[in-house]
Amino acid sequence: MKNNRVLLGLSGGVDSTAAALLLKNQGFEVIGYYFDVLGTNVEGLEKARRAAEQLGIEFVHRIVVDEFEANVIQPFCDCYRTARTPNPCIICNPTVKFRTMLEEADKVGADWLATGHYARLALVSGEHQRIRMAENRRKDQSYMLYRLPAEIVDRLILPLGEIDDKEKVRDLVRDFGVFNADAKDSQEICFIPDDDYVKYLEQRGFYAKEGDFIDQDTGKVVGKHRGIIHYTIGQRKGLGVTFGKPRFVTKIDPVTDQVTLGSNEDLFFREVWAEDVVICGLRGSEGIVEANNWIGKPLLGKVRYAAPPANCVIESVSDRKIKIVFETPQRAITPGQSVVFYDGEILVGGGFITA
Repeated sequence: MKNNRVLLGLSGGVDSTAAALLLKNQGFEVIGYYFDVLGTNVEGLEKARRAAEQLGIEFVHRIVVDEFEANVIQPFCDCYRTARTPNPCIICNPTVKFRTMLEEADKVGADWLATGHYARLALVSGEHQRIRMAENRRKDQSYMLYRLPAEIVDRLILPLGEIDDKEKVRDLVRDFGVFNADAKDSQEICFIPDDDYVKYLEQRGFYAKEGDFIDQDTGKVVGKHRGIIHYTIGQRKGLGVTFGKPRFVTKIDPVTDQVTLGSNEDLFFREVWAEDVVICGLRGSEGIVEANNWIGKPLLGKVRYAAPPANCVIESVSDRKIKIVFETPQRAITPGQSVVFYDGEILVGGGFITA
């Protein structure tokens, strides 16, 4: 039988603070955990510590610079070098954030882990917990958690999953008198405070060379671009050239350094290939084997975090990859992002979109 001690990822923001309050109200002994991915975030650490003090909970923190560099920052940079667009939170969650939380929970004798993510949990077939879409679909973050292994999900509590309105979260924190009730939601990548990822890549020694813009209809060169790291699939603004009609990035080739431009209609496809597949916490060959059991079954899929769920099926599994076919074409399917699929509200799995 599990104890009532829970290690909560505490950033000092309103969501993790509200999660702490809900856990305390449910009788849990809450321990706030802050992890510093850069080793220099004094402001973030003090904000989390202050929240813990006002909440009246124990507080621990850990510097995870080496783990974060190896598991998140290096893959992030490598993605852009190969014309893919990464989502670092999806990588961080299983390899750094929740893994170090699990280690810390065992140190402090906490049987449970918790975060302020908007997602729910469900017990499937009376065995393992499974991640489920949040009640607040606009804030749902289950997509970000699809790579978590079973040993983490089985110990997970997600207090905000049943709350259908973000203002209710703020009201909870406001009523308790914590300082951060009206703080803005964080939008930027945590290790790039100004959200200028191109500048960040250049600071790390990667300078993309100029190349050609190619017209998708004619195959002709229609201009010069600043380097492939400046562009992502579906991009329209910031191209630096004009055509008299809307043009969008439809393809990026890291070998030739060419960026292809086409119409909005050229961005829609029904078929998606994914690799490094995770199915219910199973990775690699295990995930691929399990994926075979889902071939042809009706699923809901998302090709990016903000995309609405759409009807799809896994059509085939081969060569450690899966092919997903959507009922309706999806816009701007982007290599490096994740395609994630659900059985109704229940998270089934996903993988990284390939070129």
